[in-house]
Amino acid sequence: MKVPRVIIFLLLYIAILLLPVAVMGEEPAESSSTPASHSYFKTEHKNVLVVLVFFGFFFFFFLRRARVGKKLFMRTIPGLKALEEAVGRATEMGKPVLYVPGIDDIDEIQTLASLNILPYVAEMTAKYGAPLIVPTRRSVVMSFAEEIVKEAHIRAGRPESFKPGNIRYLSDDQFAFTCAVDGIMLREKPAANIYLGAFYAESLILSETGFLSGAIQIAGTASIAQLPFFIAACDYTLIGEEFYAASAYLSQEPSLLAGIKASDYLKIIIFLLIIIGVVTASLEFSSIVDFIKAWF
Repeated sequence: MKVPRVIIFLLLYIAILLLPVAVMGEEPAESSSTPASHSYFKTEHKNVLVVLVFFGFFFFFFLRRARVGKKLFMRTIPGLKALEEAVGRATEMGKPVLYVPGIDDIDEIQTLASLNILPYVAEMTAKYGAPLIVPTRRSVVMSFAEEIVKEAHIRAGRPESFKPGNIRYLSDDQFAFTCAVDGIMLREKPAANIYLGAFYAESLILSETGFLSGAIQIAGTASIAQLPFFIAACDYTLIGEEFYAASAYLSQEPSLLAGIKASDYLKIIIFLLIIIGVVTASLEFSSIVDFIKAWF
């Protein structure tokens, strides 16, 4: 009988996690009267092991399903559906689309997530014939964005419509960059403003200026302190993990989809454990409570 590769990967994954490493054991006791006994595992972290095993199982399971062509269900994110509406509106009005990929450098995970969404927006603007302006705060981000937009125009069959001058490096200074983007909004009057990435104190300045210019605005960030400003001033907002899930939703990359599905199922398990813990503690089932405490 042929063993599925996902089972082999899972067994190898668990074997690596359970690999006995004596160096990680407990330190010998200071007293020399009793011989020190080494432990192969740090038992106080066994809850992490359980979580990793469950996550690894779900990840490899959904990765296999995605690679063999099975469609993995992901709920619709309203902000992503609005991207096509925003680009269509800009095309009808003959105005550009403004895409701000945050203000952090390329080593920030939110910047990478934003650059994963940029190809989708760039290809859509290329097909519709709407100019796309991408202001950046970091020169490395500008280089990445330029290549992404150029390739998107090639995929759309309109390489001649790519304008390198629309991918702009503005300033490394936070508020100089903010003022420059506000100037673009007031001078070039984009019909759609898209803010996806890491934002800080400039979030309200950008979104308020865009609101006053009458543009449709879509924002997404994992910066919790800035979400209220985007929610108040923008038409659609990708909140927290929705922003990270957006790149998987748009790209349909099997590894990204598997990671999202695995984390969702892990959350369901943790949620059920919390409910079981509350119920058993309320009913004073001490043995079940002790078991959950011991492992989680």
